[in-house]
Amino acid sequence: MPRLRLIAIPLLALWLAAAAPDPGNGPGPALGSVTKLPVPRFVSLRSDEVNFRAGPGFQYPVNWIYQREGLPVEIIGEFDVWRQVLAPDGGTGWVHEATIRALRGFYVTVEKAALRSAPGPGAPIVAYLQEGVTGRLLRCPADGDYCKVSTKYETGYLARSDFWGTFPGEAVKP
Repeated sequence: MPRLRLIAIPLLALWLAAAAPDPGNGPGPALGSVTKLPVPRFVSLRSDEVNFRAGPGFQYPVNWIYQREGLPVEIIGEFDVWRQVLAPDGGTGWVHEATIRALRGFYVTVEKAALRSAPGPGAPIVAYLQEGVTGRLLRCPADGDYCKVSTKYETGYLARSDFWGTFPGEAVKP
């Protein structure tokens, strides 16, 4: 048994090192070992059916199937053409890079979010967005509490605290 253990531990360590983000230099997000892009980072699902697999490869079983084009997901790991992602509901899995895109999205996390005509709590309300509504994240100032977003029907400003799809203090530019 100890002999098998000695072989298994280095193989596991090698796999984890390949899948883990490169720590990079200094504070902030690490750089992905494959893309050299920041990890973690947000992207969105490319189609209405994306398989979340148990591991980075087609040989791994599908744990979840997300059926929501444009749903924002957070890339938390990379391995070859596979990206380990976290969904707004907490589901994680590995997806093929072809099933995601760099467009930024948002997912409303409160029961009823006010979409406003300008950034600020006193601006007129354009619409109310129910929990689970998704859309495009257009712009967020790093120091702002509101981000410009668009849905299929409306464009306006949403409080950063009312949605998932951006990091605290992150600037999102068009």
